[in-house]
Amino acid sequence: MGDDFEMVRRDADASPRDPIPQTQAEEPDHPTWHYALVVIAGFLVMFTTCAFVFSYGVYQSLYEEMARVEGTPFTGSSTALINLVGILAIALMSMGGPFAMHWAKIYSPQAVIIAGGWVFGIAYILSSFGKVLWHFALTQGVLLGIGTCLAYVPTMSVAPTWFDKRRGLAMGVIISGSAVGGMIWPPALRAMITHLGFRNALRISGCISLVLVSVAGYALRWEPKFQEQVRLQMQGLRRRSGWMKAPMVNYRVARSKRFLAQGLGCFLQSAGYSTPLFFYAAYASTLGYNATTAANFITLSNASNFVSRIAIGYCADRYGRINALVATTLLSAVVVFAFWLPSMFHTGDVSKSSADGLFIVFTILYGAFASAYISLFPASLIELFGVQHFTSVNGALYLIRGMGALIGTPLIGLLIPRSGALTSSYIYERAGIATGVLLMAATLACLWVRIEATLGQSWKWRV
Repeated sequence: MGDDFEMVRRDADASPRDPIPQTQAEEPDHPTWHYALVVIAGFLVMFTTCAFVFSYGVYQSLYEEMARVEGTPFTGSSTALINLVGILAIALMSMGGPFAMHWAKIYSPQAVIIAGGWVFGIAYILSSFGKVLWHFALTQGVLLGIGTCLAYVPTMSVAPTWFDKRRGLAMGVIISGSAVGGMIWPPALRAMITHLGFRNALRISGCISLVLVSVAGYALRWEPKFQEQVRLQMQGLRRRSGWMKAPMVNYRVARSKRFLAQGLGCFLQSAGYSTPLFFYAAYASTLGYNATTAANFITLSNASNFVSRIAIGYCADRYGRINALVATTLLSAVVVFAFWLPSMFHTGDVSKSSADGLFIVFTILYGAFASAYISLFPASLIELFGVQHFTSVNGALYLIRGMGALIGTPLIGLLIPRSGALTSSYIYERAGIATGVLLMAATLACLWVRIEATLGQSWKWRV
């Protein structure tokens, strides 16, 4: 299986300053179909849960239109309040990470992922009966986020335990499931909303997710040697009461500069990352696109996302996962300043056709680079902290990412004035600047991680 997953006999307080575990040039000795099954199952979880959460832009645009019509659940609601529904989902899908990881270690990843699929499906079905905005915040926001967390976080933690040399590529293929779903679901949701109504679209989405995640979850179990280590860690913890114990990161790991740098990067990147995703369709409407065409920008972003995640995963294995983390985060910041911001001024210095072109390029490039962080940061944790700290650190970092989304995204949403939200592109200027600044700051944090990873060792290009 390679040194990454040999039984680690270190003291529990081992410092992350210990040399970075070296990976081997061969995968563990299991039948090929085991690896394929893990990748396919992980892909299906991403294809449903995360893809639906990141397709909230379709509902964001629809609910904003409904806010201007009398007698709807959203009548008179501001853009920020409507955006809060999606923010709650995307924040909670990460914030519960430590508990999802802890429960996966106690009860098995399969049980937690399947439970997540049921919670996710029920959340969508319940939201279809919503009468006022807070009903949707509670179901399509809070409950949906909890269901996503229970399915998503264990999936992203199980997969790295099966791979060594090809870990980046495997994670790229798995996380590309959300991109494939992001290509399929926005136009499908728009068609269902048009022909069946948005309430039936929510019910159908819930039923599909419940079935697919339940089937996929059965195949997502720990790699056998890693399972043995989990069993040793959980000795003495009762299954009936252990779920209530708060999972903690090792103190020496949590106070290390390496952990602080990675945590800061997770927070800043998450705070800025989601804003364009939620407002693709709404922003496209300000450029004059109709609702159907505007929703296609979400599809375009995810099409780019699908190709890039696999390609970047391969390059990360070849040239270094932390190197890829720095490069992709930097490029995501650059495309915000270079393409999205200039497209906002088509009523003044930039022609309408140029603004359209700039926004199309931004959609493609942002989809290609910004989401790479999601698959690259968990793929790099074993090298940074060792296999014995992988699950606890991974859960803690998902919590930090959720806090970043919960704090950063709504604050950026408040920078978008309610008046003219669907008619004037330049009102997104302050939100665009804030997004770019946060991503640039996240790049500096990733560079700090890169420095910490090789501090005290001879310089290496591939990290």
